[in-house]
Amino acid sequence: MTQSDGTADGAAGAIRNWAGNITYTPKELHRPDSPDALAALVADSARVRVLGSGHSFNTIADPGADGVLLSLTALPPLTEVDTAARTVRVSGGVRYAELARVVHEHGLALPNMASLPHISVAGSVATGTHGSGVTNGPLAAAVREVELVLADGSLLRIARGEDRFDGAVTALGALGVVTALTLDLEPDYAVEQHLFTELPLEGLDFETVAASAYSVSLFTDWRSPGFRQVWLKRRADQPLSDFPWAAPATEKLHPVPGMPAVNCTEQFGVPGPWHERLPHFRADFTPSSGEELQSEYLLPREHALAALQSLDAVRELLAPVVQTCEVRTVAADAQWLGPAYGRDTVALHFTWIADTAVVLPVVRRVEEALDPFGARPHWGKVFTTNTAVLRGRYPRLGDFAALAGELDPVGKFRNSFVRGVLGE
Repeated sequence: MTQSDGTADGAAGAIRNWAGNITYTPKELHRPDSPDALAALVADSARVRVLGSGHSFNTIADPGADGVLLSLTALPPLTEVDTAARTVRVSGGVRYAELARVVHEHGLALPNMASLPHISVAGSVATGTHGSGVTNGPLAAAVREVELVLADGSLLRIARGEDRFDGAVTALGALGVVTALTLDLEPDYAVEQHLFTELPLEGLDFETVAASAYSVSLFTDWRSPGFRQVWLKRRADQPLSDFPWAAPATEKLHPVPGMPAVNCTEQFGVPGPWHERLPHFRADFTPSSGEELQSEYLLPREHALAALQSLDAVRELLAPVVQTCEVRTVAADAQWLGPAYGRDTVALHFTWIADTAVVLPVVRRVEEALDPFGARPHWGKVFTTNTAVLRGRYPRLGDFAALAGELDPVGKFRNSFVRGVLGE
């Protein structure tokens, strides 16, 4: 989902992210086609960042004018399923749609997926991306081992249970190049997707609504109080709960009101494989360059209703620039830089119009409304939160900075974004 001017490896062309709001400025772009070539490139470069699927909306992947940008798309794709151990080892450039198909063929499943299956596995867990569900952690929660090419080109494996592990997965690309991840799997399951419309905000029992299915998403355009849509993803092996607070949808829906639902996953309770229902969009739908910007803020779930009421108080500012706002839940995570670290979380996601100048003042107003709740922005989205404030919201940031100093003492993988996070 990246765009470029067609320049060959080694040349510095115009490389843009999926949304087109960021132009990367590397000295060189490389797509190594073997692990040895990758290790050599890393060892020989002064500064390195890795570009995943390009679905970040800020400069987290930009190495700067003196750095090298690496794409892993030319490396041999790897999806090694161990059915006895219920694990899969997946290479850094593989996307969730590709991974899910292979896992499903072996009668196994991931515990959760994000709304868009086209994003890379390594990039997703590195930035704290998640799905939904009160008992479902972020995508990083499924990782049991991470494999990194370090600054000198050597390979390091860090497994769950090791002291450094909780700093090594959601790591913003600051420790090394993630060449492979090993993920936990579970037995295959089917999912039904049920949609409802017009859920009132007044009198909302958020905890009950959020727990009414395996995965729950609430959507609003903030043009009036309440939620325009509710998407309930129910596992077929779990009991069906009633949902008396809103009316069942009578037609297929897209999360953005008025958009055609042809590319959305199957609705109206038709059961299907987990990987064809947990995302909102079908894997065989290829997104074009996105006419949108995105922001997301994660805060303690206990403050969900108060946070929604704070946003409702400024919805006249939100409505003109929001395409849709999605509200989901995430179980607490142990990753030091995970936005859900240490707290059961509510995630407030904003899909904005594609106009940075108009959107940024509203983003700042949203952050003001959510600041009392200790909101942590998604690492890959648009945010303006002061990095000094942000550092105070991650109790283990000092431990992460020490880990980054240990594994990358020369700062080869640190760009301006990462240095801001670390306070360097």
